[in-house]
Amino acid sequence: MRMRRAERHDQILAAATRAFARSGFAATGLDDVAAEAGVSRVILYRHFESKSDLYRAVLDHACSRLAAAVGRDDYTPGSVDALLEAAAADPDGFRLLFHHAVREPEFRAEVDALRAGSVEIARRYYDEVIPDRAWAAWATQLTPTVAVDAVIAWLDAGQPDREGAAARILQVLGAIADAAQR
Repeated sequence: MRMRRAERHDQILAAATRAFARSGFAATGLDDVAAEAGVSRVILYRHFESKSDLYRAVLDHACSRLAAAVGRDDYTPGSVDALLEAAAADPDGFRLLFHHAVREPEFRAEVDALRAGSVEIARRYYDEVIPDRAWAAWATQLTPTVAVDAVIAWLDAGQPDREGAAARILQVLGAIADAAQR
């Protein structure tokens, strides 16, 4: 079926996200992506120069969607719900970013940049509420990891009771802040 270039590009990105989310970068071939998209490898190469180029585009797309949903500025009480909503809207992209891409050395810089942004948001928050710099640094590093791992557990459980999941995550993050303030 003929599509406009932008539509085909989006279709390939969506299919590549699903294909890479199943097995990761190394175990997914361009034939897998082409089959998922219902296109030939020739069509893939019209849009992306290589498998690495395609994977980077998928990661960039997932990062952009996540940033648009959650924001890049400050942690607020709605941040956890926004994180859950973003994960629910794009579970394959979320898993790619936080489960697969962290294990791919070639793409570590992209994941490290995402984590650095999350840590910076946590740092700004904890600098205001935790007076001891060492404990604030501990909470700053721990919070993004706990939040992401909790969201992945929620996705793996089939996304039950989003409000309850948000409450659980907020409870744990609150416990981290409480422990660091003592």
